[in-house]
Amino acid sequence: MPHPPLPSTQSAVLAIEATAARHGREVSTSHDIGRDRTFAGLVGADGTGAATGMGTGADEFAAIPHEALVEIAGPPEVTVRLFVHDEALVTVDGVAFDVPRDSVPAFLNSLWTGLVHVRQRVFPPSCTMIVTVPGEPSYREAVTLLTLTPWLAGRIR
Repeated sequence: MPHPPLPSTQSAVLAIEATAARHGREVSTSHDIGRDRTFAGLVGADGTGAATGMGTGADEFAAIPHEALVEIAGPPEVTVRLFVHDEALVTVDGVAFDVPRDSVPAFLNSLWTGLVHVRQRVFPPSCTMIVTVPGEPSYREAVTLLTLTPWLAGRIR
């Protein structure tokens, strides 16, 4: 099942906030927009785009990257870092997943509806966190026994 496209960081933030609201989660979002953070070394001494050859018109800011960090209260504690080029890093209780930006709302929905478990093996000893998103391959990441939180431990199979 294809997910609706999220063509911009702002559209992804709004979709994540809507998904969190459906599950009764509090959301805190911070945005990194503009040359003050991303293009810090590319601006001329006079504050114009002289160092890069960019003009100072409105078209200059159309290409400025927009990144965001979305923190969602838990349990589990979830952070979503949205990058410029359709990339997202979702961290669940210290376990980081690379998720395509369009799939982040479905990933979070699966997380909060219980489609997540931790598989533990005795030999060789290992733990793997598995998030099942309907219509997509499962997302899997290794979990060390030292970083096993009470929320993760409650999902061991």
